[in-house]
Amino acid sequence: MLSPHRTEEILVPTEAGNLPGFLDLPDGTHGLVLFAHGSGSSRFSRRNRAVAQVLNRGGIGTLLFDLLTPSEHQRDERTAEHRFDIPLLIRRLVYAVDWAAADPCTEHLALGTFGASTGAAAALGAAALRPERVRAVVSRGGRPDLAVDMLEDVYQPTLFIVGGLDQTVLHLNRDAASHMPRPPAIEVVPDATHLFEEPGKLEQVAALARDFFRAHLRVPA
Repeated sequence: MLSPHRTEEILVPTEAGNLPGFLDLPDGTHGLVLFAHGSGSSRFSRRNRAVAQVLNRGGIGTLLFDLLTPSEHQRDERTAEHRFDIPLLIRRLVYAVDWAAADPCTEHLALGTFGASTGAAAALGAAALRPERVRAVVSRGGRPDLAVDMLEDVYQPTLFIVGGLDQTVLHLNRDAASHMPRPPAIEVVPDATHLFEEPGKLEQVAALARDFFRAHLRVPA
């Protein structure tokens, strides 16, 4: 097992080549959360890394990886053509789910997905396509509406976390929830905007995600 604070660099094989990622497995963990970052971001996302650290300290493993190849990322920075290509993002996250389910270091772990912004659609889409592997889903300031055609196939416990000042996204989350067979929990963080940049707000997001994954991935406190 990896030590609680060690990060292992891994590669997720996909149809476009290997995508680099950071894998953290706290000692004795029972769960692993795969992150799908939002528009224009990567495995270096400051906000997702902050949330991942809280999950790690709570005994939950994390995998942050790039959903785009370097050339795709460069092209996306110029044209923004990939960041809203939800089928592509879902497909890449499914590759990561399959990798985690097959790798000897992670095959025994209960899997969850965490998506931010457009990554929330990928997190939900992967759950719909891999119901036997993905046990729980969390969205942070997400756009679940972008996966509306797949929401009726998401039966896993799901948590939507939205800033109280992010009214447009809150409306989109509530509408998306109405399309799901198992209504998700919706946590509204008071006085928080879309990116949870206000003092202490991202920490609230991370604590909500940690507690949700602990409960549904059966990670001991």
